[in-house]
Parts: sequence; structure tokens; C-alpha cells
Amino acid sequence: MNFKTSRPSPEPEINLIPFIDVLLVVLIFLMLTTTWSRLTEIQLNLPVADASASSQRPRQIVLTISAQGQYAINKSPVGASSVGALVAVLTPLADKDAMLVISADAAASHQSVIHAMEAARRSGLSKITFAAQSAEVPGS
Repeated sequence: MNFKTSRPSPEPEINLIPFIDVLLVVLIFLMLTTTWSRLTEIQLNLPVADASASSQRPRQIVLTISAQGQYAINKSPVGASSVGALVAVLTPLADKDAMLVISADAAASHQSVIHAMEAARRSGLSKITFAAQSAEVPGS
């Protein structure tokens, strides 16, 4: 009998270079075929301003709110600062063409502006806008 001495079998080798090559090709393929558009953007169609159409301006009611929460309508102070008092003063001035311009101090509370908007709603004023001051350009 011929007995052979058993040699240890060589351990299997995993060649990583072809594996890395395949992964890089797959990664490049995925990068090239992916669309990079933002799906969270909202599509808007903004209106175009026409300067000639503004020849007829609606009647404006200016509601001023001070930093302390005091109200004035067309530069006339309103005695109370409740919604009911504002409704009582705004209702006779309200018509379908009137526009309410809310001019609030920067330090006025949000609640006082909300009270003004609620009073406008209760008195039937549906056209409301806010007055803003333009920012100063540095160096002017």
C-alpha cells in the first residue's frame, strides 16, 4: 500500500480587486442614471404687474397699531383695544371696495395684529394688506 502523506490544502483566496471593480462600475452607473431634481419644489405662476391698471385705487382704511397695542383708524385713536370696539368703528367704514391697510409697529404684539384681522373679518372687510417700510440700502 502506498500511503501518501496528506498535504495541507491551500486556503481559498478571495480576490478583492475584481469585486471592487464591479462595485465601482455599479456606483458610476447609478450616479449617471439618477435624476437630481428636487421633488419638494412648488411650481408657481406669479402674476405680472400692470402699471396702467392701477389708475383706480380702492378706498383705503388705514389701521395703525402702536407698540403698546393701541389702535388708530385713519389717524383717529380708538378708545378700547378689544375686537368689539374695532368692529364698532370699522363697520360703518366698510364697503365692498374698501381696502384695509394694517400698519403695525415692529414691536407690536402678534395678538394685536390678529385682533385687527378678526375685527376686519367681522366688519365685512375682505381686502386686507399690510404696510411695510422699505429697507435702507447701505451706503446711501
